Amino acid sequence: MAILHSNKKNDQHNFTNKENYDTPLFGTKEMDLTLPKKTLAQASISPQVAYRLIADELMDEGNARLNLATFCQTFMEPEAIQLMTESLEKNAIDKSEYPQTTELENRCVSIIADLWHVQAGENYQGTSTVGSSEACMLGGMAMKFRWRTLAQQRGLDINKQKPNLIISAGYQVCWEKFCVYWDIEMRTIPLSPTQLSLDIELAMAAVDEYTIGIVGILGITYTGKFDDIATLNERVTAYNKVHEHQLVIHIDGASGGLYTPFVDPELMWDFRLENVVSINTSGHKYGLVYPGVGWIIWRDEHYLPDELVFSVSYLGGDLPTMAINFSHSASHLIGQYYNFLRFGYNGYRAIHERTRDVAQYLAQAMAETGLFDIYNDATNIPIVCWRMKAETEKRWDLYDLADRLLIHGWQIPAYPLPANLEDIIIQRMVIRSDLSMDMAELLVRDIHQAMKELDKAHYLVSGSQIKHTKPSGFTH
Repeated sequence: MAILHSNKKNDQHNFTNKENYDTPLFGTKEMDLTLPKKTLAQASISPQVAYRLIADELMDEGNARLNLATFCQTFMEPEAIQLMTESLEKNAIDKSEYPQTTELENRCVSIIADLWHVQAGENYQGTSTVGSSEACMLGGMAMKFRWRTLAQQRGLDINKQKPNLIISAGYQVCWEKFCVYWDIEMRTIPLSPTQLSLDIELAMAAVDEYTIGIVGILGITYTGKFDDIATLNERVTAYNKVHEHQLVIHIDGASGGLYTPFVDPELMWDFRLENVVSINTSGHKYGLVYPGVGWIIWRDEHYLPDELVFSVSYLGGDLPTMAINFSHSASHLIGQYYNFLRFGYNGYRAIHERTRDVAQYLAQAMAETGLFDIYNDATNIPIVCWRMKAETEKRWDLYDLADRLLIHGWQIPAYPLPANLEDIIIQRMVIRSDLSMDMAELLVRDIHQAMKELDKAHYLVSGSQIKHTKPSGFTH
């Protein structure tokens, strides 16, 4: 497959059919070269060589299926992949040119709204997003704009101080970005060893007339814990009865929004609660779609300010849009609809219940070592996290265990808890649908092997200090 190089700069495609077959892939001149890093090469190369060079560079990244640090989906059925591949060129924002794609998006919005129990008589609104981070941004913006309008009607001086948003210290970083981008004071409610979700009493104490809303988290990134949203709703109802300022709740259901309706349908967290006005989720987490697609639903158009809905005249159509991002492929929202059609309610429930079984098996296996305190045993979402017991006399720690497991291919991060609990180091594994019970048993085997190796490991000691390098903290 050799390419004959010419002295003429523009003669970039001069190769013969004979050489296409006679020269092995790894015998081509391009295999002697390093890939361009900062400037384009002058000559073109064959697609087979380009594919192999890039694929080889990506080989040392690790196996995504063994990455238990991420919530993001790492497996889809071949038919879904084919459908998404055939849809890559479709621009999701171009609703007039791809009306059936728009129809599939609207069907997904309706299906999700139904799962979240939209109430009869309310005109729900929703959209797909590139991920749940964009959906969080939209939910936050809607709360801010609505608060501003109502505050001005009450005669409040909206320039006297910044509006504020109340959320637990276990927030995902997208909320910090939202507050920076839109000039909001983020009032974080600290966690404690006995309160690893939103402390509702502290949250309500932080409310004032400049509060745009409270965020309830259905699956805190660090530990997987759920905020007690039903109790929060009760407290907000009591507040609204005696205040002209009407408080609302947004639910960050990035992790739990497409999991809980199937495994714990009776849990009260969604639009059945009167003060929950908007919910976001990640389709690429327990919606079982590859990254990235997210969703946001408002229970009624009343909670989506008109300023955030734009009429776009584009390629022959005049259609509303509310997303922040513009052009992006429609393939992922089509993949979401494929999953909804393919699995149905019972299929999603079967997948998630089996995933929970695997997570509970792993939680039990970690507890049986006697070395760890279990912080989450898949009670809320299927993640398992633990810390080393204080009385454990081991020369190694969770960072060492994470390093050792990486040798076996498993990515299971160790990291400190958020503000106020930084001294507590935990380790977390996210169990997804593509981790079978057989793979889980292999993981337990590798964990035990890693601990045996660490028990026998030699450390470099200077004085009384053990010297070994720690990896960087948790960044997912």
